[in-house]
This record gives sequence, C-alpha cells and structure tokens, in this order.
Amino acid sequence: MRRGVLGRWPNRAGVVHWPWASDGRGEAHDPIGLGGMTEGSGRKRRRAIVAAAIGNLLEWYDFAVYGFMATVLAGRFFPAENDAVSLLATFAAFGVGFAARPLGAILIGRLADRRGRKTALMVTISLMAIGTVAIGLAPDYRTIGVWAPALIVFARLIQGFSAGGEWGSSTAFMVEWADQGRRGLVGSFQQVSVAGGLLMGSGCAALVGTILTDDAVAEWGWRIPFLLGGAIGLVALYMRRHVDETPAYRRVVAGDRVMAADRVAAVGGHPLKAAARAFGFTIHWTVSYYIFLAYMPTFAERHLGLDRTVALWSNSLGLLVLVLTVPLAGLLSDRIGRKPLLLASCIGFAVLAYPLFDHMLGGTSIGAIMAAQVLFGLLIALYSGPGPAAIAEMFATLGRATWMSVGYSLAVAIFGGFAPFVSTWLIAATGSALAPVFYVLAAAAVTALVILTMPETARRRLD
Repeated sequence: MRRGVLGRWPNRAGVVHWPWASDGRGEAHDPIGLGGMTEGSGRKRRRAIVAAAIGNLLEWYDFAVYGFMATVLAGRFFPAENDAVSLLATFAAFGVGFAARPLGAILIGRLADRRGRKTALMVTISLMAIGTVAIGLAPDYRTIGVWAPALIVFARLIQGFSAGGEWGSSTAFMVEWADQGRRGLVGSFQQVSVAGGLLMGSGCAALVGTILTDDAVAEWGWRIPFLLGGAIGLVALYMRRHVDETPAYRRVVAGDRVMAADRVAAVGGHPLKAAARAFGFTIHWTVSYYIFLAYMPTFAERHLGLDRTVALWSNSLGLLVLVLTVPLAGLLSDRIGRKPLLLASCIGFAVLAYPLFDHMLGGTSIGAIMAAQVLFGLLIALYSGPGPAAIAEMFATLGRATWMSVGYSLAVAIFGGFAPFVSTWLIAATGSALAPVFYVLAAAAVTALVILTMPETARRRLD
C-alpha cells in the first residue's frame, strides 16, 4: 500500500486521513516514541497510550487486590479449623481467576483481531469492574454459608476472563501505536501499568490496615479496596471510549476486508509455534511476578514474622521500584536488544533467589527485607521492560491479539495464578519455607532456554 504525505486509509468506518511526517525512511523524529507524527498526531498517540495504560492499571488493581487481602478473606469466606487449609482455599479461588484467562484470551483476543483493539479493551474493563464490585458486595460465610465462597469463585472467574483478554489486547494496542525503534519503551508502559495496578492494590490494602483496626478491617474494611476499584473502572471505560484504533490495525483492515484472524499470524512461521514460544517465554515472567509481588506479603506475614500492614508496605516499596525502572529497561532494550536484558533477569533470579530467601528466613531486620524486595523488583524490571515488545514482535498484526494472548495466558494460568497456592502447598508438604525458591529456579531455567532459541527482534519492523 502506497504511503503519501497525506494518505487515505479506508476501513469499516469509512475513509480516514492520517498526516504522515517522516524522515524519508518511514520513521518519525520523536525522541521518546510517544509524540511522533508517523501515523497520527502526537496528541492522538499520547492520548491512546495513556488511556490504555490507565485502564490497564485499574484492571490489574482490581485483579490483584484479592491477593493482598487474602489473609482477611480466608477467615470471612473460607473458614476452617486449620489456618493453612483456610489460606489454601483462598489462594485456590485466587488461582481460579487465572484458570479462566485462556478462555478470555481466545474469545476477547479474537474480538480484538476482528473488531479492533479498542472494542476489546472496553469489554475487558467493564467485566473487571463487575467482578470486583461483586466481591466487594458479597455476603460472607456466616451470612449465606457455602454460597459465599461460590460467589467469590464466580466473581474471580469473571475477573480472570477479563484479564485474559486485557493483557494481549492492551499489549498489542500499545506496541502498535509505537514508532519503529521505540517499541521497547512504549511497550514497557503496559508493564508499568500492570505494576502500578499491583502497587495501587498493595498500597490501598496497606492504607486500610493502617487507618482501621484489625477488627474493623476483618468486619467491613476489607470491602473498601474492591468497591473503590469498581468505581474507578468507570473512569477507565470513559477514557477508552474516546481514543482511536491503532494505525497498524487500520492498515490491516484496509488490506484485508475479511479479517480472517485465523490465517498465518506469526512472523516467519505457524502461529501455534509462536504461541508455544510465547508460553515458554512467559513462565519465568509470571512465576517471579506472582511469587515476589503478590504472594510475598503473605509469606512475610506467616514466615518472616512481619505485621500484615508492614508486609504490605514493604511489598509496595518493591512495586514502586518496579514501576520506576521498567521504562528504563524498555528504553535500554531499544538500544541493545531484548535478549540481553531478558537473560539477565533469568540469571539474576537463578543466582540470588536462594541466598536472599535464606537470609530473610534467618531473622533479618525489616530494612534487609525491604532491600531484598527492591532487588527482586529490579530483576523483574529487567524482564518486564522489554517483555511486552518482545512477545508482540513474535506475531504479525493479523492475529497478534489472539495468539499472543493464548500463549501468555496459558502460562500465567498454569504457573503464575497458582504460584501462591503452589508455594503454600510446598511449604506445608516439605516443612521448609525455602521450598518456593525451587519453583522460581525451575521457571527461570526453562525460560532462559526459550530465550536462547529466539531471534533478536528489536530492530525488525512490526508486521
């Protein structure tokens, strides 16, 4: 398709005019990758990326706040004579949300490939708000008996279905809006918003615990983070309604009116092969994320002797470091490539996870525990910075949201969502609080092997 200074790009909505300002090689003069004029004004580009990031932040706040309130929810909805059994049931419900993610990835991903990324993102934020409010309003076990945990599981299924479609759709949306040579930086904001959502959830749970007494939190205060998340989801829905579809998707619509999303959707191979690679690529990513950023407050409370609120504040510090350093890693990956940073994260966890856990379990100070959380956040940032761009670059635009979501969500459902459950079970089965470390080491080793077989894609044009 020929590109002029002022191109005419037809799509289902009619003819759209895009101003084109480049340096003659199809690249815009834009130092940070958000304000270029390659396929739309800088204002449209910034608004689209900000709207996607804020919506994604709220989406993951809603999804993750359950994990941060786990010890409270265990007593309200999954009472048992043994605290470990009660907590296992709570984390099982947490994992159920991830089990629904592959279905959401397939159905919402296909919607994103057939009807556009914007449509899919509006669906995901609406479903997540519904699931979150349902948890916040659910009667507890004392009120309605076994129907209480059933309601929680159903709400988690809605949240998981939404999250399965959100990750791939938002990643495709952001990366497809990025200029050539800036995909690592722009894609990193997807992970900034994910970490920001976790930080917001952790901080909100910690704030509730700081302001209210333990009895008040257990009685009614735990509902505040869930109801707040549902309310602010409406803000994200409004923002997503007022952005444009990605230029890359519009080009595909212009070139293929049928939009057969099940056609070849991988760069240089069959989409199933690329989806399998995305699956292996995600294992270390999701295990490290959910062990060190979702399960860690519970681990610190039960095995390090920290007060629940102090554990949440410590976790929030690690998340803050992650939020601040992910864009730097994304930007660096545009300079030196994706693979060096991805491998550095895997190797870092393989070398440091065991000694750091062992040191914390030896009765160290809160300062040392916070320092470990910061280091874990930095190691995750090395992966989360280049990660969104690297996984998106495995696929062509036609089918990217579907196949990328499938590979990613299956790995998250199997290895990440049940990471807190697996960790709790491993500790109970072995009697050693160090047991989760071996889960982390195995995940890092598998993903490192996958990365070694991947081509470097940082300088490829996005198909």
